[in-house]
Amino acid sequence: MKKRIAVLGATGSIGRNALDVVREGRDNFEPVLFSANSRAAELFALAAEFPGAKIAVSGQPAAAADTDGIDGKRVYQGRDGLLAAIRDCGAELTLNGISGAAGLEPSLAALESGSALALANKESIVMAGALVLETARKRSLPVIPVDSEHSAVFNLLRAREEDALDEVLITASGGPFRTWSAEALEKARPGDALAHPTWKMGAKITIDSASMANKGLEVIEAARLFSLDADRIKVVVHPQSVVHSMVRMKDGAVYAQLSSPDMRLPIHQALYYGETAPSPWGRLDFDDLSLTFERPDTERFPMLALAYGALRAGGHYPVAYNAANEYAVSAFLGGKIAFTGISAVCAAVLEADWSGGAEDLQAIVEADHKARRAAEALLSNGQY
Repeated sequence: MKKRIAVLGATGSIGRNALDVVREGRDNFEPVLFSANSRAAELFALAAEFPGAKIAVSGQPAAAADTDGIDGKRVYQGRDGLLAAIRDCGAELTLNGISGAAGLEPSLAALESGSALALANKESIVMAGALVLETARKRSLPVIPVDSEHSAVFNLLRAREEDALDEVLITASGGPFRTWSAEALEKARPGDALAHPTWKMGAKITIDSASMANKGLEVIEAARLFSLDADRIKVVVHPQSVVHSMVRMKDGAVYAQLSSPDMRLPIHQALYYGETAPSPWGRLDFDDLSLTFERPDTERFPMLALAYGALRAGGHYPVAYNAANEYAVSAFLGGKIAFTGISAVCAAVLEADWSGGAEDLQAIVEADHKARRAAEALLSNGQY
């Protein structure tokens, strides 16, 4: 029997890679929902290719939750429409490839509807890890990481005793600015930051890779997913992006997951969760393969240090970190601030008191909005 799957963010980088995996394993999957923020034409093309799938355009304002689309195809519109589509589609597994904080409520909706969650939206865990994981636990549903680093750790730990783990080592490519001086970084433009040397990703995550905010978010995500404190999570810069993560055991042995930098492999592993299926993705050629590692430079890339600080502070600090970064990245892409202004804005927002705070969805969303308003105020005052 085919596995019923939903793909959220189907027209983005993760979604398009997921569709390659679905097409490769067409006999194993039945898509029941595709969503996108705004690319309706691409969704209608997917609906024609997979006639049984519902479609949702979450960024479209609508007076009603659904309307008739091309050839009478039902279209769920707006934020509420997306959540209704998740509830209605009957997916057994939902791949959440939505970018940013917008992915949190869909993650919860998928779990609440009884679907396993393949999670590429790291913000769901950064913002509300306890809430998401408790929702999954109550329904005996797995949360399967799709980020290549967390997918690697997830699969490495599944084969080992949990209490034998010493620490997790997450690799970072270093992004396009790994060798840039601090002075050069002040003049970096969006086009420079979007020129990633090893990965093809969406604009937001590519900028985050350049600033190492993406690695900061992944440190917080790893702490929540694997119940680790900050001191047991290390970041190692590895420009080749072949080693995706490592685990060091208490006896000193280090185990690593290696594959070529292709997001279709961790997506394949998530969609086939529960079995090991043949895959054409990410296969390595070891002829002339050379691997290097180095320490991250948190002075040139302070977003990583800020993430560790937010993790250690707890409360809503990770929520504020993520929200301020999202706002600052948008400002950088819009030419409103310098690249180095991203970390400056985030540091300033984190100077406020974000301690305490409830773990329910409303309190988390309110903290997110408050942090965005704080970042907006900084920019409107002409700072950065």
